Amino acid sequence: MPPESLLLVLTVFVVVAALALLLEVLLLLGVYRSTRQLRERVELFVPRAEELIRTAQQTVEETRREVSVVIGKANQSLDLVRTQLTRVDEVLSDATTRAKIQMERAELILDDTMTRVQETVAVLQSGILRPLREVSGVVAGFRAAFGRLLQGGRPTVAEVTQDDEMFI
Repeated sequence: MPPESLLLVLTVFVVVAALALLLEVLLLLGVYRSTRQLRERVELFVPRAEELIRTAQQTVEETRREVSVVIGKANQSLDLVRTQLTRVDEVLSDATTRAKIQMERAELILDDTMTRVQETVAVLQSGILRPLREVSGVVAGFRAAFGRLLQGGRPTVAEVTQDDEMFI
């Protein structure tokens, strides 16, 4: 290759490289301007963001304090509820035990009463009703005998036949 064409190629290459560098400088200037505009916008936003962060931190601290108070009160309430439930459980246990005892006593009294009623009925039947029945039977026998005697002694054949027919 002749030196003039080599010189020409090198010159073209240098010009292309210079143009590329010039284009890169222009792009860097554009990036710089965009960055400055973005920085200005961010600088406007930073005080607001800092204020928002401070407010959020204050809110979080207040919330923590209030939550601590609420948790403390809730724990106290739970302790009170546990104590009351323990008392209620004791009262219910006591009431259940007493009710069972009273039921057993009532059952014993009822059994004793039923036994006494049965004994009384047995005494009544053996002491009063049985002799009363016997006396009633004897009185009925005397009444039938006197009734027969008053009618004239022995029955007639017609009466006996009628009584036998009624019996059969």
